[in-house]
Amino acid sequence: MRTGVKILTPIIGLLLSVCLTHPAAAQDDFQGLLHNAEQGDAVAQYKIGMDFETGKGLPRGYKKNDEQAAIWYAKAAEQGNALAQGELGVFYYLGKGVQQDYKQAAVWIKKAAEQGNAQAQYALGLHYVYGRGVAQDYKQAKIWWEKAAEQGNAKAQAALGDLYYNGQGVTQDYKQAVEWYTKSAAQGDAIAQADLGALYHKGKGVTRDDKQAVEWYIKAATQGDADAQDRLGGLYEEHGIQRDLKQAAVWFEKAAEQGNAKAQLNLAVLYAEGHGVQQDYKLAKIWFEKAAEQGNALAQFCL
Repeated sequence: MRTGVKILTPIIGLLLSVCLTHPAAAQDDFQGLLHNAEQGDAVAQYKIGMDFETGKGLPRGYKKNDEQAAIWYAKAAEQGNALAQGELGVFYYLGKGVQQDYKQAAVWIKKAAEQGNAQAQYALGLHYVYGRGVAQDYKQAKIWWEKAAEQGNAKAQAALGDLYYNGQGVTQDYKQAVEWYTKSAAQGDAIAQADLGALYHKGKGVTRDDKQAVEWYIKAATQGDADAQDRLGGLYEEHGIQRDLKQAAVWFEKAAEQGNAKAQLNLAVLYAEGHGVQQDYKLAKIWFEKAAEQGNALAQFCL
């Protein structure tokens, strides 16, 4: 339901567990792993890449090195290691250890996705939504997100909810949006919780229920989701639950401090009117200015 979603987040593989308190042991473990990697062992190559990327598992004399990580990921990826393919795709996407190349990123992430890696399937869907390295194609995004969602990937479940809510690549269907947001929200995804709360508040795909909206907003807000904090403040300020302007101010402030322009405007109004907080025109001006700097037209007008 919201924009500004991060395009891609690194695919987290299995970190090599190494006891760093014994440098000699680490040296032996690394050298043995390096020997296996040089002999063509794809798993060892992937683990060496992880060591160079994170700096963990490296003995004395070696340093964290993205270029070396990319080299070893590439060796493992070319042998079909799905985790290495995903990591290499992320490296190309970010320009980390290699020259940035969205097409190459999509190529390697797709290889990992085709092997059933749920994180890669979710990431590939994002490539199709934003047209990064591939032609924009919401239907393809839906295909890959469904594959990841069926494996329980909460981000993919929330993303499917977005497609159904917005009618992108599918017929708009609020009930389907609710279904996918609920699956994701139940796993603790804060964005899905906030969006599910909004659907309960608006009565889209479900019977309007502000109590349910508040419950989901609180779950998301306590995880630090600024949109949920602002929306929760709005419910306390206006209707749907027992009116409590002090609570409204508390939640608006939490969101405002994270840079949420709507919350900054709402908090400014409370300070200007002395609702839920002690009237303070200086603080009102400060928050109006912060919102205005982000292009909020009403805040600009109030100044």
